[in-house]
Amino acid sequence: MVGADDAHDADPATYDRHRELKRFDDSKAGVKGLADSGVARLPRFFLRPPEDIAADRPGPGPGPAAPAALEIPVIDLGSLAAGGRPAAVARVLEAAREVGFFQVVNHGIPEGVLAGVLAAGRAFHELPAEVKAGYYSREAGRRVKFTSNFDLYESKHANWRDTMFCVMGPEPLDPLELPPVCRDMMMEYSKQVKALGNTLFELLSEALGLKPDHLVKMDCAKGHALLCHYYPACPEPDLTMGTTKHSDPDFLTILLQDHIGGLQIYYRDQWVDVPPVAGALVVNIGDLLQLISNDIFKSVWHRVLASHVGPRLSVACFFTLHLYPTTRTYGPIKEILSEDGPALYREISLREFVTYYDSKGLDGTSALTHFRLAK
Repeated sequence: MVGADDAHDADPATYDRHRELKRFDDSKAGVKGLADSGVARLPRFFLRPPEDIAADRPGPGPGPAAPAALEIPVIDLGSLAAGGRPAAVARVLEAAREVGFFQVVNHGIPEGVLAGVLAAGRAFHELPAEVKAGYYSREAGRRVKFTSNFDLYESKHANWRDTMFCVMGPEPLDPLELPPVCRDMMMEYSKQVKALGNTLFELLSEALGLKPDHLVKMDCAKGHALLCHYYPACPEPDLTMGTTKHSDPDFLTILLQDHIGGLQIYYRDQWVDVPPVAGALVVNIGDLLQLISNDIFKSVWHRVLASHVGPRLSVACFFTLHLYPTTRTYGPIKEILSEDGPALYREISLREFVTYYDSKGLDGTSALTHFRLAK
């Protein structure tokens, strides 16, 4: 485990960052291991740069922490079968184009399943350290793994968060690969959230003026991964982040968050809270959907604050083929291009995108910039 020589008042001349990162990584205990050890001060490699902290203070310049006057749209999917589809499509278009985030209610996933998968994620993360260590890995192709900070060695500072990452499709995951403590609920939630994803892709297709099955036929819903995040109570939350600002490397994300909160999006030069809504799921546009929609839909910055309160649990479903071998390439959808609206991005493979995203980590820049065509 990280030792006293890694405290944030250690002598800069003798501090060996890589050694401390490796010692943390080799412990296979994650952030929860640090929290369980009773650490009162953050290890140095978790500390945000002073300029990042200063940018969050209210005052002149971009990035004040004060919430902007925005209510995250809440869309009722219960009206789809009762003639409310055109209105729902219009609301999805507005939210995806203007905010990049919305919440859905009456989405069809029972509250018992939502509560059950959060409890299952917590049960995994609170297993004895020696049991969790058997799942700890940084192997890119491993379908079920526990890790802390996928970009640990690339990031400017580590995040106060552990993650269980499970690739559920397109090839069905053998349930036996999942830890027994969360196996049944993960499989059930995976099935139900995949069905909800298909519904959302249909609405998003119609919002682009396309047939309902257009995005599904592009394999946008063909694969998905579940990420169970665990944010322990943090001893110095003002000095680090639960998750650094980023946009998601997928087509669409469906997020289940617990009651604690802390999720924020960047909107009109301010960070805005995305408050938990009982029974709701948060939906956000991913980088790949912004790319194929030719910037009609927006994949926006978001982050998670660290907190004295914890643990905070969330389960994110990323709709992406990830590293699944496919020859399919993706670029702006030709049916939505015009002389006045030409393609803004080049054709790419998903492997190319994921590899680039993972190599740079959560560095505060958009991966989309790398694939944008020169004007």
